Amino acid sequence: MQTHFTADNHFGHASIITMSARPFVTVEEMDETMIANWNAVVSRGDNVWHVGDFAHRIDAKRKRAIFSRLNGSKHLVQGNHDDADTLKLGWASIGQIRQIILEGQKIVLCHYALRTWPGSRRGAIHLYGHSHGTLPGNAQCLDVGVDCWDFRPVTLAEIKEVLEREPTAGMVP
Repeated sequence: MQTHFTADNHFGHASIITMSARPFVTVEEMDETMIANWNAVVSRGDNVWHVGDFAHRIDAKRKRAIFSRLNGSKHLVQGNHDDADTLKLGWASIGQIRQIILEGQKIVLCHYALRTWPGSRRGAIHLYGHSHGTLPGNAQCLDVGVDCWDFRPVTLAEIKEVLEREPTAGMVP
């Protein structure tokens, strides 16, 4: 069993293609690519922490259909576009901010990038979304949104590899 992180899919949101310069012609192409990419890396028994904005401007029936096609036990850290229908999808857990420990690593999850977080001075890392790759991280925090990761969820090992290359400037002292 693996654990994955992702954010900002915006399933069903046609305008996000232009707004975030996504390489898709239609919202259907975008959604199908993200579903295929998700299921290529996430197995049925895996956990996925979705750090907000699962879908936007999509009817509840289509949203449920997409959710049901995605592998893994899905946890939601609520984002600004996660409406009441999104909250009813059958998430394993839902929260505004979450603190987890994975492979001995303390991780703070919030849809919004934080300047400081619990444990930031003691090695805890922060994973966020919302900025669609426009807000750079540093050696302690990183955007896990699909716009930064080839439209797929990522593992802690992949995240740590990137964090090791990130600058220490802006880190919490």
